[in-house]
Amino acid sequence: MTPLRRLARAAAFVLATVGAAGAAAGAAFGAEVRAQVRAAEAISAPVTGAALPATAANATERAELQRLYPNANLLWLDASGRTSDAARDAIKLLAAAENEGLDPADYGIATLSARAPALPDASPATRAEWDAAFSLAVLRYLRDLHFGRVDPKALGFRVSPRRADEQDLAARLAGAIAQRRVTQLAAELVPQIPQYAELRDALARYRQLAHNMPATVLAPQKTSVRPGDPYADADALRLRLAQLGDLPAGTPQGAGPIYDAALAEGVTRFQARHGLAADGVLGKATLTALNVPIAQRVRQIEFGLERMRWLPQPDGQRILAINIPMFRLWAWGDDPRSVKPALAIDVIVGRALKTQTPVFSDKMRYLVFRPYWNVPRSITRNEVLPAIARDPGYLAKHDMEIVRGASDNAQVLAPTPESVALLRDGTARVRQRPGPNNSLGLVKFIFPNDANIYLHSTPAQSLFERSRRDFSHGCVRVEDPVALAEWVLQDQPQWTRERIVAAMQETPNLRVNLSQPLPVLLYYVTAIVSPEDGRLHFSDDIYGHDKKLARALAAQRLR
Repeated sequence: MTPLRRLARAAAFVLATVGAAGAAAGAAFGAEVRAQVRAAEAISAPVTGAALPATAANATERAELQRLYPNANLLWLDASGRTSDAARDAIKLLAAAENEGLDPADYGIATLSARAPALPDASPATRAEWDAAFSLAVLRYLRDLHFGRVDPKALGFRVSPRRADEQDLAARLAGAIAQRRVTQLAAELVPQIPQYAELRDALARYRQLAHNMPATVLAPQKTSVRPGDPYADADALRLRLAQLGDLPAGTPQGAGPIYDAALAEGVTRFQARHGLAADGVLGKATLTALNVPIAQRVRQIEFGLERMRWLPQPDGQRILAINIPMFRLWAWGDDPRSVKPALAIDVIVGRALKTQTPVFSDKMRYLVFRPYWNVPRSITRNEVLPAIARDPGYLAKHDMEIVRGASDNAQVLAPTPESVALLRDGTARVRQRPGPNNSLGLVKFIFPNDANIYLHSTPAQSLFERSRRDFSHGCVRVEDPVALAEWVLQDQPQWTRERIVAAMQETPNLRVNLSQPLPVLLYYVTAIVSPEDGRLHFSDDIYGHDKKLARALAAQRLR
């Protein structure tokens, strides 16, 4: 079916939704449009640009259109067929959709704009066709802007997207048209978190860089380049770092083929923004990151904006957020709209290949000091049982014991072949006793969830020295558990820092309930303006979620 025929079908449907008052107009319109379609298809030079929205794609859009057109009156055109002030505002808004990381072509704005000047001389049916298609385009844009284009659950993200009934877009749009505040409505619907606005600003800057920056590839080096070493591409590197903002304005260019101290400082800043070891050494990983096309960075920013539309919005509560691919935890106080976090801590997340940390949101409800580690069945089967077969003393060496029962008071079994057999068939289980060598460290932070994911400390502190930190079986290890416990328990003044440290050293398995559930968000964004330094940071797509989102967005264009 040609785009014009799809358009005719869609416009006829839209007119049919306006109710009994529009029924006669819909019938007359359908016949007239069919004639116009036949004539248009005979024209050798059709109108260029994207097709108008071809169909009201889902039940939500159909319901919105029904509410938006309670009668057959047009919304965007005056009696003479000229676009209203509100329509002209909306045209500008849709034409600038790329500012929000969206694509104007998804809303057919090029064709809608091109056809608008001819509407005063057009038939009533053609005007109605344009008005209905324009309403569908604006509604779709507002919906994409507010809720995102992709359902996060379809990608395996366990966040609960805002429900469609939380925003009656049709009612709000009708009011905005009447009051000529469509632009203000769009501003109200974007995520109201500082990182969104900052990332949107970064998108504009990086689009400009993609247009202006030379596509020079820095040559690979056989060995790492250190300050004072000769480096043939030094001038090209100076220019790139200056354009990216990692070299201060006024840094001399053309200083010659030497990797000098100023260049090393610029590289250090670049490394810190890209999840690399910030040592100022120009090695393979740093050169690879420097050679990533700016267009790819633009795409990462667009993905970041899309994912921020999925997140719960600030509601005056404290919140703890973990950006998985950046291995960083941030905590905000009672005003999560504030730019600076109250706490920032490095974390370790699940291995990329086997035990990824899932994306989801929940509420922390309690802490356990000096916890047991109840070894998951999968680890028992794949790791512990083979280790026991190789070394019968494995359990004792790792402070582990076999128990029967689900509670912390479960019966402890002697490590005999019989109890190992019970372990093998799932009748018994393994746990690690509390203490400094416990894999969970000295405290765990629990937000009950189906994936059995939680935060905990760890005795393996040396792993935090790595720049890439996906080492766990899925749970999140925190570098500074005392600081986190202090922040989590701040509204329970009896839990001072001194008492927290003492609890980590004394009573085993002490549970402390929170006075109020604390929202916890594990999310995945590979481009973000850091709330700590206000600079744009990128990370590797360690779990491949960016690739999955790219495919999902491509599929959305077929809607």
